[in-house]
Amino acid sequence: MSKRSRLTSAFLLFLSTVFALAQGPTPPAAPIVDHKETRHGATVTDDYFWLREKSNPKVVQYLEAENAYTEAMTKHLQPFADALYKEMLSHVKQTDLSVPTRRGEYLYYTRTEEGKQYPIRCRRKGAMTAPEEVLLDANELAKDHKFVGVGDFELSDDQQKVAYTVDFTGFRQYSLRVKDLRSGQTLPDTTERVTSVAWAADNKTLFLVTEDAVTKRSDRFYRHVLGSADFQEIYNEKDELYDLGVGKTRDKKYLILDSESKDTNENLYLAADHPQGTFAVLLPRAKKHRYYADHREGLFYIRTNRDNRNFEIVTSTDAAPGKDWKPFLAPSDEVLINDIDLFRDFLVSSETSQALPRIRVYSFAAKRWSSVAFPEPVCSAFPAGTPDWDSQTYRYNYQSLITPNSVLDYDTKTGRSTLLKQQETPGYDPTKYESGRLWATARDGTKVPISIVYKKGFARDGKGALFLYGYGSYGIPTPPTFSSSRLALLDRGMAYAIAHIRGGNEMGEKWREDGMLMNKKNTFFDFIDCAEYLVKEKWTTPNRLVIEGGSAGGLLMGAVTNFRPDLFRAVHAAVPFVDVMNTMMDATLPLTVGEYLEWGNPNEKPAYDYMLTYSPYDNVAKKNYPAILVTTSFNDSQVMYWEPAKYVAKLRAMKTDHNPLLLKVKMDPAGHGGASGRYDQLKDKAFEYAWMMSEVGIEK
Repeated sequence: MSKRSRLTSAFLLFLSTVFALAQGPTPPAAPIVDHKETRHGATVTDDYFWLREKSNPKVVQYLEAENAYTEAMTKHLQPFADALYKEMLSHVKQTDLSVPTRRGEYLYYTRTEEGKQYPIRCRRKGAMTAPEEVLLDANELAKDHKFVGVGDFELSDDQQKVAYTVDFTGFRQYSLRVKDLRSGQTLPDTTERVTSVAWAADNKTLFLVTEDAVTKRSDRFYRHVLGSADFQEIYNEKDELYDLGVGKTRDKKYLILDSESKDTNENLYLAADHPQGTFAVLLPRAKKHRYYADHREGLFYIRTNRDNRNFEIVTSTDAAPGKDWKPFLAPSDEVLINDIDLFRDFLVSSETSQALPRIRVYSFAAKRWSSVAFPEPVCSAFPAGTPDWDSQTYRYNYQSLITPNSVLDYDTKTGRSTLLKQQETPGYDPTKYESGRLWATARDGTKVPISIVYKKGFARDGKGALFLYGYGSYGIPTPPTFSSSRLALLDRGMAYAIAHIRGGNEMGEKWREDGMLMNKKNTFFDFIDCAEYLVKEKWTTPNRLVIEGGSAGGLLMGAVTNFRPDLFRAVHAAVPFVDVMNTMMDATLPLTVGEYLEWGNPNEKPAYDYMLTYSPYDNVAKKNYPAILVTTSFNDSQVMYWEPAKYVAKLRAMKTDHNPLLLKVKMDPAGHGGASGRYDQLKDKAFEYAWMMSEVGIEK
């Protein structure tokens, strides 16, 4: 080779190296492995089906390659993420104490200590000046585990024992533990895969529900007497659409076993002081009838949707609880009755109207209703736990997009609320922010509420950055709550909005029904129409609009990104349910069969055809997409890791743009909600916010 040729070759190598460096790290390319199956007479090809093989080393290698690529592509953001973490942490009172809750002689509370990941559950007898008794310190459990999730935590009636469940995997696979609070010893009574627990009145008999090892359906119900080796199965729910859950009425008179599907349920009951008795059916299940029972002074109070989808309250006697129902609280097409709380002297109805909360209190002595007043027009309010049957006050949480979580007691005699504690948020001044309610008009004319918050001075000039969140499934609302982490967005000039789209229940049960099954696409179109409204009203522009949703909200992200990729600058899809058809066609996967009543049964051709029109994985196409960050956990039990992994692999192979596409997988034990420790969760949030803000030009 001549000197000129060697120089030319060296120069070309130099240019190729410079070009490669300029392009950045090379994204992983998932191998294509042919997989075909026949559905409704058509052949379906899935090139990335093999990623389901969790024990396959090549799957782990691919996921680790994706993690390495994400780390390399976001390395420049680490200083920003670190700064955000410190800023978020500065708004947290790390050593803190909850408002004590009275149960008889004891005051129960949780506390946190700076540097510790988990809260500590404690109690004191008589007064807060008495010696502290630690009931459960999850930090001690975490010494040998990277993940700790506490499920049920149930005290016996005499308050001398506690039954709790704990998960160390992130797979929501809970083990039963029973602690004797007098001795401090953990008893040998234990079993696996426990999903709910309740005590009988004798303080030694436990009733518990366990899940199937494969489908994770809560299907078996057991009775166990402490000290015995026997867990006696007393009920097996055979219908694959139903899950079991056990609880107890607040007056402690009855145990209630609830068998529930997405649209129907049935209550079985047993006197708590007759633990060896047989559970009786309160009212046999009837398609699309949902009812929930509590008890007071010889009457069952039943929240039922038998005659109105938004529920009403009826009563029935102990002697014939399934018969002779008498009206107590009439239904309304405008008000959804979410729940009732019963006490000796009063009843509380928690309601929703026009995507806003209502709490109403009925005095049995005065025979009249009163309403709890809220100081802001857009807010959230939730029951905060009032365990004592004889209580004369009702505790609730109040918060808004501006007001931190506040614990109040409502005096049922005077009608006044007393603030017990507002969550301390160091460095936060609520007077610097504004919030409100907007209404977007969907394409079918439906008015869709949007809650919004921003720092005062936010300019509606069509150039502002805006973060839009959505969920819209299972009738689960997205209330406008406070987040100290969100201040990192607001203080950098970004507005934050929640689209209360159909599929949730913010506007009543019809709102839910209009966003499920064969109406599911209303959820996606509502979100798109809300985004277009925010652009039209000059709150933002597509180039500065970022969106986020998780789980079923991750399905929302995938669907709207396929439908309108031009409308969004960046997308965070967390643990996204994006491989709809493959998952819903596989009845062996956890939770699938019960989901037929939410999404549809794809074994039926009309449902299959409809679901196929929106399934994100099946509708990825050769076109430009916005920047996308997908996050998941390898041990997620709700949405298996392979759904987001397959989605990213297919997107990367087909998209025609050069926008970032990143997959971040927690390989260590973690769950559907990510990490379990509060500091770890905050670090994850800081990274996600750093990435999303950087995509709209905010990098410090």
